[in-house]
Amino acid sequence: MSRDSNSRRWPVIVSLIIGLMLTLMPLPTVIDAFRPDWFALLVIFWAMKLPRTWSVGTAWILGIILDVSQGTLLGQHALALCVVAFATVRFHLLMRVFPLPQLTATVFAILTLYQFLLFWVNGVAAIDAPAITYWGPVLSGTILWPLVMVFLSGVRYGTRAGN
Repeated sequence: MSRDSNSRRWPVIVSLIIGLMLTLMPLPTVIDAFRPDWFALLVIFWAMKLPRTWSVGTAWILGIILDVSQGTLLGQHALALCVVAFATVRFHLLMRVFPLPQLTATVFAILTLYQFLLFWVNGVAAIDAPAITYWGPVLSGTILWPLVMVFLSGVRYGTRAGN
């Protein structure tokens, strides 16, 4: 593994660890329903920017980690994150040239698909949850997407430039 390859992987790995910490961090009950799906946002960003390195396989592993850490059905988040990664990789060339408002609308659609898949799996397993637990993360993730995009783009540019 070359030194350049390692320098490109560290920002992704660090961002995924931070995303896991943000996902597991306890929040007050009132705000918890609006916790963004950090892994979904990170999978969308990294699959869009580095589709050959970080895509469906990474999403599957992250989903299993998320399922185990949250105690949900094993494979539920893995399935949903794989679909998110596949859709992002499939359309990454288009998404890269979208202006930020259009990209944010696309991320809203992808996050809605992600939550629909979680809703569907919970429905098949007869697990009942209030609607806010599905729509809250979509809204907060969409609102936070421009900040996540700008921050991670800066991190990615800084590591590529050697700063």
